[in-house]
Amino acid sequence: MKITFALAAALFGLSAHASAQDAEAGKKVFNRCKACHTVEAATNKVGPHLDGIVGRKAAAVPDFAYSDAMKAKGAEGLVWDEANLTAYLTDPRGFIPGNKMAFAGLKKADDVANLIAFLKTAPAK
Repeated sequence: MKITFALAAALFGLSAHASAQDAEAGKKVFNRCKACHTVEAATNKVGPHLDGIVGRKAAAVPDFAYSDAMKAKGAEGLVWDEANLTAYLTDPRGFIPGNKMAFAGLKKADDVANLIAFLKTAPAK
């Protein structure tokens, strides 16, 4: 019974948290990503451009040299929805072992949610 209650509480917390996303705050979080990523269409840096990332299949940016691990996830059908982005942004190497992203991950749930809200404002161009 305790596990069921804890699970329900966790799910409620996630759904309540998801409604509190702030794209403007996420834009500030994105400053941590700018060294390697951009939200400008077709402009890759060390990492792929992130405009249109929400809803895009993993490893789908043409002309970007993804790791074999990321290509495999794309081939398996991984799509960057909010749940997958949350897991990846929290622990990139844990979510996709062998990927090339050197960033350790965002530790604050608010930062992750806000960053995703910001990325949603950068649709594919």
